[in-house]
Amino acid sequence: MNVNPKVYVVDDDAAIRTSLQRLLHSADIACEVFDSAQAFLDRPLSQGPICLLLDVNLAQGTGFDLQQTLLDRGQTFPIIFMTGYGTIAMSVRAIKAGAREFLTKPFEPEQLLDLVREALTSDAANMDERCLTACVKARFDSLTPRERQVMALLITGKMNKQIAGELGTSEVTAKVHKKHVLTKMDARNVIELVKMSDRLGCLAK
Repeated sequence: MNVNPKVYVVDDDAAIRTSLQRLLHSADIACEVFDSAQAFLDRPLSQGPICLLLDVNLAQGTGFDLQQTLLDRGQTFPIIFMTGYGTIAMSVRAIKAGAREFLTKPFEPEQLLDLVREALTSDAANMDERCLTACVKARFDSLTPRERQVMALLITGKMNKQIAGELGTSEVTAKVHKKHVLTKMDARNVIELVKMSDRLGCLAK
């Protein structure tokens, strides 16, 4: 972890937030706390390795809702769920959706610190992948609706003439759109476009 690791805490219980903040600071781990999922979502995230300590039951919505929102945004940093009353079904749901751990309160401070350190170390290793995915997503977001249609056809192996037929345009126009797509996506060829599409999932719908 070579750049500013940070832990975020989302819990609507002020006493829990204070307790966790003190614990993390005592271990020299930077921490920021929030009383709601929306407050957390409105805050720009640190550029270094991060981890989220997330309460399952919030005053507004649930931790699962926040987890899904983060997944929809393509934000896949480690999440450690916390709950005062956990069930096997809840823990399975959290882990299946990508959570790193599911803890039932109260838990041992050292147990939590060990899990947080492991999560931050893991996220540091994944930062390059996350940054690359974010860059590719930003490029894709810069495409016009028509260029997204062209990209969708390109990654299925369609040729310029076929693309023109699908879109009801001329082959020359299809070639121009293809060039724009490759330029904006910073791709040398269609193979690289396919890899980018795979990285981001089903983009062109």
